[in-house]
Amino acid sequence: MSWLRKTSCRMDAWQLAYQHTQESQPYENGAERKPGQLPANPGPPPTGFSLLPWLLLGMGALSNLFQDETPNPWIGGLGLLTFNSLYIYVTFRAFGKRTREATSTRVALVLLGLVTCALAFGYGGTWVLFFPLLGLATGAVVRMPHLRWAGTAVAVLAGVASVIRDGWGGLDTAYATWISTMVTAAILSLSEAVRELRAAREELARRAVEEERLRFSRDLHDLLGHTLSVIVVKSEAARRLAARDIDAALLQITDIESVGRQVLTEIREAVTGYREGSLTTDLDRARSALTAAGMDSTVHRSGPPLPPQTEALLGWVVREAVTNVVRHSDAGRCEITVSGATERVRLTVTDDGTGTGTGDLCAGVGGTGLKGLTERLAKAGGSLTAGPGTRGGFVVTAELPVDVSAARLPIAVGQLA
Repeated sequence: MSWLRKTSCRMDAWQLAYQHTQESQPYENGAERKPGQLPANPGPPPTGFSLLPWLLLGMGALSNLFQDETPNPWIGGLGLLTFNSLYIYVTFRAFGKRTREATSTRVALVLLGLVTCALAFGYGGTWVLFFPLLGLATGAVVRMPHLRWAGTAVAVLAGVASVIRDGWGGLDTAYATWISTMVTAAILSLSEAVRELRAAREELARRAVEEERLRFSRDLHDLLGHTLSVIVVKSEAARRLAARDIDAALLQITDIESVGRQVLTEIREAVTGYREGSLTTDLDRARSALTAAGMDSTVHRSGPPLPPQTEALLGWVVREAVTNVVRHSDAGRCEITVSGATERVRLTVTDDGTGTGTGDLCAGVGGTGLKGLTERLAKAGGSLTAGPGTRGGFVVTAELPVDVSAARLPIAVGQLA
């Protein structure tokens, strides 16, 4: 039919105009977007107003009413008013999932179908064109898997009414009804999927940023807390030694310089997210810090070599535990033990201090440092416990799988690029 070709041409023209409008839409900063590039702001979601222009298909029926070409014009006018009211009600409620799936919307769609059948079977001619509008409303409301039988039922009704009133040539109306149902459902479903994906992507990006901020704050706390404590302890030792042993004081100052240079390197690595610690280096630094603080230190290490990721996590534990021992424990002796097996490795830091004013340690794993370490180890399948020892002092114990999966470690900055 000629109306179908005209409608198709209008749809193509509308699509080209919409595409041109979207491609020429400027960014928020005033720069013009290149063709084919996604807009920075997709704009508001579609509403029922996008389906209102299709009511112009009923202009032929309205013209028949005013030209007295319709028997019982008052009944036809009442039917036309009822159809338009139901169509507007259904289409405006179709763009919200809750209202679309409401019983009132489904009932209104069924009533719209009954009114359409009554007008088409009663009058024929241009009144049959209300079936494509019924298809638009059906496609806007119904989704898979019910869309198949609903679209087919509406198309069959349109075909029966068209054949009875206009002969076999009216099958074009059935085809147009089926197409309008499926295309409308496909476009709206795609629009909803795109917006859901965009929202999910924004949520993932937000969570990644939060995770990265948390990682960075933990790294700074662990790096600076331990290193500054070492610098303070060695500075105090150098001050005490300067009066009686200048060579020993210079040795402490040399260590301070070395620690300062090393922490600058580690902070740069932490910022870029690619820092891989060495447990051996951290154990050596811990022994040096304990010695400078006037404590006896003992380090025992046994078991097979550990992967870099496992060593990095254990290094964090050594840093935090030894920092707390130096700053808060008033201990005279500290023992660090690393014992590895085939599947798991265990690290223990034990001191003989009084535990007075121990900050993090007094709160068990409730302080900032040990709480962050507990979360780190939990993500890697390990655990961290901290508390008073059976013979006094304080004990920090960490257990980890030997092979720590990289996917379970905190996100690095480089992974977000």
